Amino acid sequence: MAHGTAIIGKDRYRTEIDVGGHKLVSDEPPALGGGAAGPAPYDLLLASLGACTAITLRMYADRKEWPLESVEVGLRLSGQHPDRRIDRTLKIAGLDAEQAARLADIAERTPVTLTLKGGLPIDTRLV
Repeated sequence: MAHGTAIIGKDRYRTEIDVGGHKLVSDEPPALGGGAAGPAPYDLLLASLGACTAITLRMYADRKEWPLESVEVGLRLSGQHPDRRIDRTLKIAGLDAEQAARLADIAERTPVTLTLKGGLPIDTRLV
């Protein structure tokens, strides 16, 4: 399954991430004391949801041999715990209304969507 590491040194909040063999940088914006060297942690969370949504909808349309031209997934995180929420919009090109509605229904059951909606236990230990 997925695995990764995140390492922070003395560069304030700049964090080097290696996930699945891909290197990323995360940081906080200047308003929070960071240098904006990369997406903030919640930005990465939205990126994960957006990528999973787009990929899953493309896979479904390809399997059905539908003429999907593109999917644009808009995401917005708002609120504070416990009322925090993500609003997701889908802009689908190339399909009729019935096919687009089916993709919107499928979006509610993508793997990352289900993980976020269901919560996920996190076990932490020192090594």
